Amino acid sequence: MAKDLEIDGLRALLKARQPAPGAPPPSREDARAAADAWGLSVPLPEGCVVEEITVGGVPCELVTPKGAATDKVILYLHGGGYVGGSPRSHRQLGAKLAEAAGTVALSVDYRLAPEHPFPAAVEDALSAYRWLLDKGFEGSRIIISGDSAGGGLTVAVTHALRAAGLPQPAGLYPISPWADLTQSGAAYAAVGERDPMITKAGLDMMAGFYLAGQDAAHPHASPVTGAFAGFPPMLIHVGSEEQLLSDSTLLAERAGVAGVEVRLEIWPEMIHVWPVFNSYLGAGKRAIEVAGAWMREKLA
Repeated sequence: MAKDLEIDGLRALLKARQPAPGAPPPSREDARAAADAWGLSVPLPEGCVVEEITVGGVPCELVTPKGAATDKVILYLHGGGYVGGSPRSHRQLGAKLAEAAGTVALSVDYRLAPEHPFPAAVEDALSAYRWLLDKGFEGSRIIISGDSAGGGLTVAVTHALRAAGLPQPAGLYPISPWADLTQSGAAYAAVGERDPMITKAGLDMMAGFYLAGQDAAHPHASPVTGAFAGFPPMLIHVGSEEQLLSDSTLLAERAGVAGVEVRLEIWPEMIHVWPVFNSYLGAGKRAIEVAGAWMREKLA
């Protein structure tokens, strides 16, 4: 298979953006602001409308692509290790997914750690899902999706809504999900420094902030530990060059053993949450197209 030259260019760009050796890391506030600034710099699809709303007491963004069906929705949960990220940092990705699926997207500005540790993020995502149901969206017209921590949260909140007796969504689309907060997968050693974005030490630190001493094995924190019987269909996207690869393979295995319809795609050469770099990577555009077609099928 021919090598993807675009990923080499993206790797170089990411490396150039790293702090100089010995430089102090940015503050949490500066890191959050920088993520938002990057996300807002990426153009949205033409004709896409973004509205800031509050749902169930939780701030959100409602993203409506041109020509979208307003009775179908993607509940989008951004990444950022539970300590960063926002609907603004991931606005373009959510908009692109909604455009591909022919739906609107509700992107949740869930509370972040360490100010608001576990289970605050799960509670906010669950509140947003309840709001959608209250507004008349049937579960069969909802897809839950998210990337990285948001990908894990996608599965965690599905455990939570089932425990609450709420209708299941039509499907789940976790992207590079952080689904096991113990960081025990084989990919950490196998991938190692090939991952330009994720380190085990960094994840350990963020897990500490998020869990604040609580049990990482709780299925609402590490959703791979939960019971999956009766779960909705899942499409899982993960790159071969990311340390979270084992989270995806374990998630697919445990859901599959429980009889869940699971489609796991491991994209060669791709890094963590590569669809967010769709303006740089043809593979990012293709992943969004694949996901859009899958979501259209599940929402039909």
